[in-house]
Amino acid sequence: MNEPVDSQLTSSPIDVSLGTAGKEIDQPRRSILNRIRMLFSDSSLTKKASLNALASGLEYAARLLVGFFVTPVLVAGLGDYYYGVNQVLSRLMGYLQPASGRPTQALKMKLANQQLVAVDDEKRKFVGSTLVILGYFLPLTVIAGSFITWFAPIWLKATPESYTTIRMASGVLVLNMILFNLGNVPRSALEGENLGYKRMGISALLVLVGGGLIWLSVTLKTGLVGVTVAAVISTLISGVFYLLVVRNYAPWFGIRWASRQDNREFLILSIWFMLWNLINTLMTASDVVVLGLFNSVQSVTNYTLTKYAPETTISIIAIAVFSILPGLGGIIGSGDMLKAAKVRSEIMSFTWWILTVFGATILLWNQSFLGLWVGDEHFPGGFTNLLIVLMVSQFVIIRNDANVIDLTLKLKQKVILGLVSVTLSIGLAILFVSGLQMGIPGVIAGIMSGRAILSVAYPLIVGKLIKISVLQQVKSVLRPIAVTLVLFFGFLLIGDKLANSNSYLTSSWVGLIISVGFTFLCLMVLTFYAGFTQKQRSSIRHRLSAIIASKTTKVASSVK
Repeated sequence: MNEPVDSQLTSSPIDVSLGTAGKEIDQPRRSILNRIRMLFSDSSLTKKASLNALASGLEYAARLLVGFFVTPVLVAGLGDYYYGVNQVLSRLMGYLQPASGRPTQALKMKLANQQLVAVDDEKRKFVGSTLVILGYFLPLTVIAGSFITWFAPIWLKATPESYTTIRMASGVLVLNMILFNLGNVPRSALEGENLGYKRMGISALLVLVGGGLIWLSVTLKTGLVGVTVAAVISTLISGVFYLLVVRNYAPWFGIRWASRQDNREFLILSIWFMLWNLINTLMTASDVVVLGLFNSVQSVTNYTLTKYAPETTISIIAIAVFSILPGLGGIIGSGDMLKAAKVRSEIMSFTWWILTVFGATILLWNQSFLGLWVGDEHFPGGFTNLLIVLMVSQFVIIRNDANVIDLTLKLKQKVILGLVSVTLSIGLAILFVSGLQMGIPGVIAGIMSGRAILSVAYPLIVGKLIKISVLQQVKSVLRPIAVTLVLFFGFLLIGDKLANSNSYLTSSWVGLIISVGFTFLCLMVLTFYAGFTQKQRSSIRHRLSAIIASKTTKVASSVK
C-alpha cells in the first residue's frame, strides 16, 4: 500500500546526482532533499536515537525501581495465589490487545516509514484512520473482554467465593485496555515522528506515580480489584500527558477524516499488525497461561519471579532498538538498503553484546538475588534458570528482525510464519507440561522449539528485503554464539556453588550489588574483545563517541 505523496518527490529518485549536469532544481524541492540528507546522516540519526534511548532508559529505570520495591509488597499483600492470578490476568489481557485492531502500531510504523515524504494533512488522515479503526473494533474488544472476564475464574480453577473478585478485576483490566489504546494514539504519533525523546523525565515520573498508586492500593488492603483500579488511574494520567506533549512538539497532530478508500487501506495494514500483535502476545504470554492452566498458579509465581531479572534484558534491548527504529524506517522508506543493512548489523551486534553480558551475570547471581528479594523457595533450579535465559535470548533476536520487517510495511509472510510457529509452540508446551508432567522446563522447551522456525526464517526474510546474503549472516554469528555458549554453561556451574556458599557476596544486598557490578563490567570488556572483530570494535567505539557527544550538546535543550 502506498500513500499519496508530493509529486515533486515521486518524479525521480532521491540521489546525490540531482542538481548536477547543469539541471536546475526549484528551491522547495532542494530544501526537502537537503532535509532528507541531513536527517538521514549518521550524526543526526545517532543523536535522535541516543536521546530516544535516554528518555526510554529513564522511564525503564523508574519501572525497575517500582518493580523492585512493589513486587514484594504485592506478593505479601495479595498472597501467592492472588499474585499468580494477577499475572495470569495480565497475560490474558495481552490476548485481548489484538481485538483493538492494533491501528496505533500501524500509525507508528506508517509515520516512521513516511515521516519525510508525507505532508501534514496526510499525517492527520493517518490519525483519523487510526481512531476510525479503533471504533470499528471496540465492540469486538468489549465482547472478547466479557468472555475472558466470565470464564477467567473457571479456567483458573478458582474457589466459588473468589469468582466475583477475579471477574471484577478482569473487568477493570478490560476497561484499562480500552483506555490504553486510546491514549496510545498520541504516543505512537510522537514515536513514529522520531520525537520519543521529547517525553524525557516526565514519563519516568508518571511510572513512579503509577507504582505509588499500586503500593497505596495494597497498603489500604483493597485487594486484587484495587490494584487493577490503580492501573486504570495511571493509564488515564499517562494518556493526558502524551496528548499534551505531542501537540507541543508535533504541531501537525490532529484529526482529519480520511476517505473510505484510505480507511480501507489503513485497515488492511492494521489487520496485519493486529495479527502480528496476537502472535507476539501468544509468544510472550503463553508460558504463564499454560503453566497456570495445566500446572498450578503457584508455579506461575515461582516462574515469573525467576524470570524477572532475565526480562529486564528484553526491556533494556528494546529501549535501544526502539529508539533506532523510526530513523531506520526513514532509511528503508527512502530506499537506501545499503545503509539499512549497516544499521541492522549494528542493532544485532549490540543485542548480542547485551544479551551475553546480562545472561551470564543472571546465571551467576539470580539465585542469590531471589533469595534476598523474595526467598530461596521461589528459585526453580539452575538448569531452569539457564533455559529461561536462553528462551529470552531467542525471543529478543527474533523480535529485532520482526521489527525490521515491520518498517518495510510488508508483513504477510512474517505473520503467516509467526502463526505456524506460535501454534507449534503452544501445542508442544501443553504436551510437555500436561502430558509429560515436565513443569516449568517443559513449557520453556515447547516454546523454544516452536520459535526455532522464526529463528531461521526471519533473518532470511530480512536479508531478502534489505539485501544481506545468507552466507554473510551465517559468518557473522559463529564467533558470537561460541562465546555466548562458553560463558552461559560455565557460569551455570559456578552460580550454583556461589549461591550455596553463604558468603558476604550472596547474603547481603551490598555484597550482591558489588558482585553483580564487578561481574558486569568484566564481562563487558571480555565479550567486547572476544566476540567482536576489529572492524566491529572500531564501529562501536565510533558510535559510542557520537552518542556521548550528542548527549552533551542536546540533552539540556531537549529537556527544556
